[in-house]
Amino acid sequence: MGTPGLTYAVIMLAAIVAAVVLQRRTPHTLDISARQRAGIALGAFCGAMLGAKLPFVFADWEGLLSGRAWFDNGKTIMFGMVGGYFGVELAKAIVGVRMKTGDSFAVPVAVAVAIGRIACFAAGCCFGRETTLPWGVDFGDGLRRHPTQLYETAFHLAAAGVLAALQRRGMFRGQLIKLYFLSYFVYRFASEFIRPEPRLWLDLTGYQWAALAFIPLFASLWIHDRVGQGGSALQSAAARHSTKEAPRKSV
Repeated sequence: MGTPGLTYAVIMLAAIVAAVVLQRRTPHTLDISARQRAGIALGAFCGAMLGAKLPFVFADWEGLLSGRAWFDNGKTIMFGMVGGYFGVELAKAIVGVRMKTGDSFAVPVAVAVAIGRIACFAAGCCFGRETTLPWGVDFGDGLRRHPTQLYETAFHLAAAGVLAALQRRGMFRGQLIKLYFLSYFVYRFASEFIRPEPRLWLDLTGYQWAALAFIPLFASLWIHDRVGQGGSALQSAAARHSTKEAPRKSV
């Protein structure tokens, strides 16, 4: 129970391919060079892989020192998403991209995570607590459990649909990826109550505490962006006004 195999790898590969295809077909194509695009993609991949492993690596100090922990099973989508976000931001700073890129990633990432959770279901990992509901699934231990992987698949597919609709309407422009992350953190906090994760302080899991930390972090990033956009708009308006009011030189 919970050991990834070939099926897991194939489905995860399908998730990556789906994300790449959707990102290329996004209606808001990024006006950047091929080198910059490759740098951002590399930053996203490395950041996501690093973030997904970090909680497990730091939980195993012996494995961390020996290097074994980096190759053991165990990844977390929540930290992977956050790691991917900051990997992109770091890559953008390195390759010289100043424009907002998150909107072009929002729908592809949501679809990729939805497919990735199907891989978790196939591998029998990341399941929920015992349940008497008729759709409970036996993952090999003789107990019917919440298929929380499929719940997440439904959430991320629904999020992808909403994000695509918002993108078509030009709503939350420049902030779609943050909107998606914030909604997922809220969902994950709630869904942890039906997952058999170890309880820490105040009977909350580590993922719930992480969600409580990430929500204000990404909310503050959103506010910072809004303030910056407001300042830029005021500067542009002032520049246009000064141009109109500038006295004409006599000839």
